[in-house]
Amino acid sequence: MSKSPTRLTSGHRLCAGCGEGIIVRQVLMATDKPVVVSNATGCFEVSTSIYPYTAWNVPWIHTAFGNAAATCAGTEAAYQALKRQGKIKEDVRFVAFAGDGGTYDIGFQALSGALERGHQMMYVCMNNEAYMNTGIQRSGATALGASTTTSPAGSVIPGKVGYPKDLTMIVASHNIPYVAQVSPHNWRDMIAKCGKGFECKGPAFINAMSPCPRGWRTDPSDTIALALLSVETCVWPLYEVENGNYRLTAESAKIAEGKLAKRPLTDWLNAQGRFKHLMKDKWRDLIEDAQADIDKKWERLQKLCKL
Repeated sequence: MSKSPTRLTSGHRLCAGCGEGIIVRQVLMATDKPVVVSNATGCFEVSTSIYPYTAWNVPWIHTAFGNAAATCAGTEAAYQALKRQGKIKEDVRFVAFAGDGGTYDIGFQALSGALERGHQMMYVCMNNEAYMNTGIQRSGATALGASTTTSPAGSVIPGKVGYPKDLTMIVASHNIPYVAQVSPHNWRDMIAKCGKGFECKGPAFINAMSPCPRGWRTDPSDTIALALLSVETCVWPLYEVENGNYRLTAESAKIAEGKLAKRPLTDWLNAQGRFKHLMKDKWRDLIEDAQADIDKKWERLQKLCKL
């Protein structure tokens, strides 16, 4: 692949330490073909496009919270029609960016429909595990026990009640050509997977762990270390599903092979202020349940990868 152009510039207004800018730059480095971007309302949209400024050097469409996939799919369909008519010659790629609120919850219907119709587009979820742009409310991706403004930890509840959706598996059940989980700490793994997504000749879905210093109550300098920790604890395994075949990648493959130690969930919880209340004795059973759930899902994933 030749040197890709700078498609997202510096000078945007994302918070210091936000994982989203790192993720998007890595995603856009995965192809040297022209790219059209559909961007759902959220942290990333508002921070990169505050009028009269923009950080985008590509055709970019701002959409509502819940319809980034529909907008991207419609644009791709128009492109295919114009290409058949000979009005467009370029080989263009299409990508949608949204947060977990706009993907796991209010955007899922549009996403599922676009996947089912088979549009040649890639959808990237920047998963910071809450509706950060509108005030750190819990989403379908929020971890068990996390304190948010709509699931505040107190004497009665331990923060978010219930486990997060496993959206990557839900999307994989659509039987699309390519699905993957990624983390910005491992740019080689990220770019390799996004390159496959761009070129899979059908719908692709990338779910990216995106640490949020504001919502997670962490230091901005710890973002990449936290991204790695999510993988080492198997909170966020790195894997891909290519034409139905599951494969662990990067650090997750090393953990499965016994070349890297699997770290306990408490390492992950202790690193973030949103979980500090769970260290009280009264919530010890919740931590044990959460660890058991992670272990169960990790074992299932290894079986799917035929390990």
